[in-house]
Amino acid sequence: MINVRVKYSEQDLQEFKEIIDKKIARAQEDLTLLKAAYKNDADNGTDDTSPSFKSFDEGSEVMNKEANVQLAIRQEKFIRDLKNALLRIENKTYGVCRVTNKLIQKERLRIVPHATLSIEAKRKQ
Repeated sequence: MINVRVKYSEQDLQEFKEIIDKKIARAQEDLTLLKAAYKNDADNGTDDTSPSFKSFDEGSEVMNKEANVQLAIRQEKFIRDLKNALLRIENKTYGVCRVTNKLIQKERLRIVPHATLSIEAKRKQ
């Protein structure tokens, strides 16, 4: 049996590249907003409020800052995963499941363009 290498056409790869480029641009905008949010949380105008409110506000401010930092970390990973998908497009391995070596469904890649597993392989995890 001849081992035929499966891959998407140049036209398909170009479509996925455009989807990924748009997602990266949007993700980087979101990341910028998240970073601005946790860097600018230091002064939220509670100087004139009573000390008890101020300490309560500071506690919730720390929680918000931590939540924003966690979101920023996830966003950075998402961007890295998308950039890795672009590399796979360049070397023509994009869209091939790393477990089954079959093509990942186009519908899945349009929704999750950085996917490296087919639904079949994902369900087995």
